[in-house]
Amino acid sequence: MFPKAVDQHKLGKPLVSNGLGVIYVLISAGYLFLLYYVGATNSDSVINYPAALPLAGCVLFGGFMGLIDDWMDLRWRYKAFLPLVASLPLAVQRETMGVEATTMATYIFGKVDFGVWFYVVIIPIIVTVTTNAVNQLGGLNGLETVCPSVVMIGLMLTSPEKNILLVVPLLTYLLLAGWNFAGKIFVGNTGSFAAGITLASYAIVANNEQTLLISIFPFIFNSSIILLNVFIFGKTAHLILEASKLRSNNRRSLLTLIAYYKPSTEKKLVVIVSLLVALTTFTAVLVWFMS
Repeated sequence: MFPKAVDQHKLGKPLVSNGLGVIYVLISAGYLFLLYYVGATNSDSVINYPAALPLAGCVLFGGFMGLIDDWMDLRWRYKAFLPLVASLPLAVQRETMGVEATTMATYIFGKVDFGVWFYVVIIPIIVTVTTNAVNQLGGLNGLETVCPSVVMIGLMLTSPEKNILLVVPLLTYLLLAGWNFAGKIFVGNTGSFAAGITLASYAIVANNEQTLLISIFPFIFNSSIILLNVFIFGKTAHLILEASKLRSNNRRSLLTLIAYYKPSTEKKLVVIVSLLVALTTFTAVLVWFMS
């Protein structure tokens, strides 16, 4: 049913079903549309989440972009700017928040009202950087699913008034994460782009950008190393499979940096990176509770 892709980091390079991130896209979008419909058509309902509509649109757009990338291998210049389209419904939704629509919490200066710059600069940056950073931290079974799931949990803990929006998306992605980590499926770019744009869009509609910023630090660090090496040295990161361990002779990404100093099995590398994401997410949650 699903196309097969070669698992490059396993002996024998077996073929694995790819693109199952579409399951996350369809279930999450359907759930969010249902939340919006129930709240919009029943005035007596305790469920009234207008943010579910733009969030559903963003999930669908991220999934569509990832699906096109899986089929056509989009150039990075398109992947870098296509997420900007998703910033439009998010800007409209933020405008409905009233006086706090353009206000964002910062650690140094407290809450700052960025005015129109929040719509034209900050929202597009959050969406573009998060979506692409999540997509870039991949390549090993479990990275594209476990790490974003950890960040989702952190965002839910720090925005209790809106966390119902992520209940079904998180459960769906955790289910896929179990299969993905076991090496039975790939979620593909369809899943990683959809997950990344979910994190960005949810943080914006929940006015929870600072939690997102701390939580995704390992993603941003990884992308920074990759882009610096590509644009300055013209070199890309790669892992070498020897016996059952992955090693690297370069330090051009977070994965190759770890494997350069400590060659490890695929699962161990995934666990190490996931623990780093868990640490930054825990820090973000801790900061939120203390603020």
